Amino acid sequence: MTDNVDHSKRRMLTIATAAAGGVAAVGMAIPFVMSLNPSERAKAAGAPVEVDISTMEPGAILSVEWQGKPVWVVRRTKEMLDLLAKHDDDLTDPASLVQQQPDYCSNATRSIKPEFLVVLGICTHLGCSPSFRPEAAPADLGANWAGGWFCPCHGSRFDLAARVYKGVPAPTNLIIPPHKYLSDTRLLIGDDGKEGANA
Repeated sequence: MTDNVDHSKRRMLTIATAAAGGVAAVGMAIPFVMSLNPSERAKAAGAPVEVDISTMEPGAILSVEWQGKPVWVVRRTKEMLDLLAKHDDDLTDPASLVQQQPDYCSNATRSIKPEFLVVLGICTHLGCSPSFRPEAAPADLGANWAGGWFCPCHGSRFDLAARVYKGVPAPTNLIIPPHKYLSDTRLLIGDDGKEGANA
């Protein structure tokens, strides 16, 4: 008995089936591969934050969020800057020798531009958020207080360069995040153009 087999139809069906299978495999692979990429929300959580500082008055503080944490930008007055060198003996690390800041902020003001301080708003003791107390020498903070941050949870104090006072629970100065100036009025927090700045 002889079978009449049309090889051209069989070849066409084989090619069509293989093509449909290939399209289906690609269709299933794309969502899988896309699921391995970080979500937009995850990207935004670690993304650098651009800040407009053009309207900040001297003595003002601006709070922004970066990586889910508060970051403060303070525009210090000349009087605030003048106070920084007058209480080094009261500080645990007045020269900022412990690396709580990028190298470009390892200076007396802990900043790129002395007028502007950029600092992570988390106490280095237990992660509370200190309150900004720029006024000098309120009675409840002691005679050596020259203004800065006070953590009401456990009493840690930091000066106007975010350096920690002696005799408080916080062991180190507040952290200065990586940052750079895009212009005289625009600041980028979380990226300083150096490798590892977003880590």
